Amino acid sequence: MHSGDNANLERQFERDKDDVRELGVPLETIESPEQAGNNHNLRYRIPRADYELPEDISFSAEESTLLGLAAMVWREGSLSEESRRAMVKLRSLGIATAEPVLSYAPQLRVRDQSFEPLRSALDKRVVVSFDYLKPGDQTSSQRTVAPLALVQHQGRWHLYAKDPATDLFKTFLLRRIVSPIRASKKTFEESTIDAATRALAELEAVWMSNVAVLNVEPGTDAATRLSKRRGARTSATAALELHFTDLNIFADELASFGPEVVVVSPPTLRTAVIERLTRTAADHG
Repeated sequence: MHSGDNANLERQFERDKDDVRELGVPLETIESPEQAGNNHNLRYRIPRADYELPEDISFSAEESTLLGLAAMVWREGSLSEESRRAMVKLRSLGIATAEPVLSYAPQLRVRDQSFEPLRSALDKRVVVSFDYLKPGDQTSSQRTVAPLALVQHQGRWHLYAKDPATDLFKTFLLRRIVSPIRASKKTFEESTIDAATRALAELEAVWMSNVAVLNVEPGTDAATRLSKRRGARTSATAALELHFTDLNIFADELASFGPEVVVVSPPTLRTAVIERLTRTAADHG
């Protein structure tokens, strides 16, 4: 065999190993005791203890089917890699699914373009930078962070990250990222905290602390939509009370209802909605 053929096979073998690791399958390298350091005699094995499910976890055929359907739901979305890895692992462990498996499942899509590159950077634990436009700012600013978690709260995706320069944890709304994600070659250590749980807890705390009091015209589109929100309640004065996370996003939404909604409080939200309505009226003068 020619040396060129050997080189091609070697490259193919390296790609195959990368593909296996990318599926979440751990590979263990074993050297020959007689020829330590000789890469040509290396052997590879999949350690069962690292790959098998814990003894206290098992899935029935019906549960496995539901997991399969969940993977199908995401198959065209940005989480397809994770769902594929999970299903490969379950099938390799011989976990059966109930039949018949549905031939159709709804598909969920992640619309924020920054989601997939951030997910990839999170998996590889590499520092990223991007341009971020804060509410009220006319120009964006560059942020450089170590991505720790991607979480969805109240229907919107957020990045929870750590600033390497200050060691401060920060949350970014993906829709405010206004540039492509730039991944660096600088890696960071895996976080010792449960970043996703922490991020969601902080967002939930912000949501709980912000309460808007609204006068909503009965029988309108606004009344139908807003009254169905999580945590919505009617006060003694028949006003609608709603929690919100982001004042500017909520102001945009309320302004879109026009005269159907009047903000009673807080004053900052009321001012933000009036500004939007005034600007819209001026634009359509």
